[in-house]
Amino acid sequence: MSRLPKIPASAVWGLIAVLAAVHFAQQEAYLALGVEFVLTLAVFGLGRTESGRHFVSRLKLPVLAIVSAFLVGGIVLIFSDLEFYEKFPLDPLGTLVESLLRIEKAYGALVVGALGDPGKIAAAFGTGDANKIGIALRPISETLLATTPLILAGLGVAVAWRSGVFNIGAEGQLKIGALFAVWVGIWIPMPFPFHMIAALIAGIVGGALWGFIPGILKAKTGAHEVITTIMLNYIAASFAGWLISTPSGGSRAGPLASPEAATNAIARTPAILNSAELPVIYTVPPNFELHAGIFIAILASVVIMFLLYQTTFGFQLRMTGFSPHAALYAGVNVKRVTIATMFIAGCLAGLAGGIQTLGVNHGYEGNQSLGLGFDGITVAFLAGNNPIGINVAAFLFGAMDAGTTRMALAADVAKELIQVIQALILMFVAADQIIRQIYRIRSAGTGGRFAIGGQ
Repeated sequence: MSRLPKIPASAVWGLIAVLAAVHFAQQEAYLALGVEFVLTLAVFGLGRTESGRHFVSRLKLPVLAIVSAFLVGGIVLIFSDLEFYEKFPLDPLGTLVESLLRIEKAYGALVVGALGDPGKIAAAFGTGDANKIGIALRPISETLLATTPLILAGLGVAVAWRSGVFNIGAEGQLKIGALFAVWVGIWIPMPFPFHMIAALIAGIVGGALWGFIPGILKAKTGAHEVITTIMLNYIAASFAGWLISTPSGGSRAGPLASPEAATNAIARTPAILNSAELPVIYTVPPNFELHAGIFIAILASVVIMFLLYQTTFGFQLRMTGFSPHAALYAGVNVKRVTIATMFIAGCLAGLAGGIQTLGVNHGYEGNQSLGLGFDGITVAFLAGNNPIGINVAAFLFGAMDAGTTRMALAADVAKELIQVIQALILMFVAADQIIRQIYRIRSAGTGGRFAIGGQ
């Protein structure tokens, strides 16, 4: 580690701020420039108080991890381009400049694809045309849509981690929750909103049951939760695949498969009833709808924050996470806390599956979750398992997911680059000593505990 190049963190902050300001000015993105100016003033203001300085210091590591991941992602983008190797020997400087401009174009398109073009948003509001405003705001609406399940999946991981349990099973809990929600949404008709509420509760129950299994196995038999949750992920995926399977080779369709299963490109259930769908809060013609799930997810993070820090059970949960032996000596029923924690973690992941089913897919599809449960692990770790910080981390990952398509089209960049960047963020979060050494940040203890939102 001592051989790594050391860069003053203040120099990095200043360089990033200047480059961002120059870019916004060139693009005439004055709204974004104003936001950056306000954020800069906020940082300076926070630096004048002890609590503010502590808060800013907590932000250094996660932000530098994100910045470092994007820098390495840019290097990957350069060296994965075959034309770079052809042009570089002929014109090294020109090729390098061209590659840097391509990175700038790719990341610029990623931001616009995730948050919208400030100029177009301002122009749309100037016209007063609701349709144009909707189109201009669609990128940020897509980001919020992608953020919603990540908040809940991240909370499911974070709650378990606080009690010393590593919940890798959010993916399986999410799938089972989605299946429970779709079953109620299709076959138990009720009037709205009771049908929607019942379907959401069913999703919570499904995820809770799938979280309860590894919790009780760990508490009663000592089975390691990493092994049991991984295996339960596979069981959930296979079980869901069988339920919606299409007929082939003389076999029947799955019990929950759509009647049109044989002609569908993707195996799925029938559509849920309209009475079970989540309310739509924003519509962009012709086919985009932002549902109310984002408010449910934010409310869930507030509830979990209260549970962890304002209740006796939350204190016992955190004590168990810090030291099970000390908690046991203090009279805490560690086994009961472990079971309850995994039950709650499953509830949150199951709610994520229910919201995706009732608000986005309006049924269960074979590729519905697309690794949301695993992304929740990265979100939770980036946020330091802080429930409020998880909202910010989830928004970041939702923005990257939403902006990927525009980035790929604008700069001819493979969508997989975003997955590389997300993996790098997780790596820098888990191995935070790399960031500390490079940017000369003093160690604060165990790796992986720095956070957006702090602890």
